[in-house]
Amino acid sequence: MPLDSRVKSFRVATGFAVVGMLLAGCGSGDSGSSSTTTTKAPSSSATVPADTKPATVTVDVADMKFSPDAVTVKVGDTVKWQFDDKVPHSVQGIGDKAMGINSPIFTQGEWSYTFTMPGTYRYLCSLHPEMRGTVTVN
Repeated sequence: MPLDSRVKSFRVATGFAVVGMLLAGCGSGDSGSSSTTTTKAPSSSATVPADTKPATVTVDVADMKFSPDAVTVKVGDTVKWQFDDKVPHSVQGIGDKAMGINSPIFTQGEWSYTFTMPGTYRYLCSLHPEMRGTVTVN
């Protein structure tokens, strides 16, 4: 059998094996009413429980400050920055973890960011670097 055919056969067999493992985990086959406790190992990606609705926390941007300058949210929650000042401001993440936090420049309006990973995210106003804030995501 040529090498190319063996590689294709291996890929097909591997694909069937993966599908079989996924399907095997879908049901337990136990129709009894006994109670069991399952302990779930911690995972590397955070998930939002189905019964928890994401929240939105508002940070006011006015009078040359973020207020409050420190907020704590849960994974899946959104922080909304509400701009209302005579001078323009922005929200810009500090460091690799906060790279996606990068608003346009506003004097009036709002900008939101949804946090999908736990951690501490620092940010500042790119026009006024003394204006700083922190979002802690649990």
